[in-house]
Amino acid sequence: MSNQSVPAANIIALSKNKGFLAKQLYVVFTTPVAGMGPVMQNIEAHLAFQESLQQRGIMFAAGPHWSEDETSWDGDGMVVIRAGSLAEARTIAAADPMHANGARKFIVRPWLINEGAITIKLSYAGKTFELL
Repeated sequence: MSNQSVPAANIIALSKNKGFLAKQLYVVFTTPVAGMGPVMQNIEAHLAFQESLQQRGIMFAAGPHWSEDETSWDGDGMVVIRAGSLAEARTIAAADPMHANGARKFIVRPWLINEGAITIKLSYAGKTFELL
């Protein structure tokens, strides 16, 4: 078998033919440039920016990556966003104060969601309802 890549359009078509979700999102991988000092100096502005993405319906999920032993944080994280294109996703990521102020660098990768499940629980008057 060769190491050639497969066109994204082929994977999207296969996913749709299989009845999978085939929802295109973008993942921003973000890492510190010069240690934790600049990261912590920008954390409040970063969190406010993240909240604005959430309020505008852009953010799907976000959070820090722990160290491999799960005991500390070295300043890196991941943000999953909704965007119309890779270029738009990069523009959104660049506007994060962590990136705009040089505390972190980032890369953006397209991500096709195919499989998985989300369970939503609603509670009213002491009763909980699950929506599957």
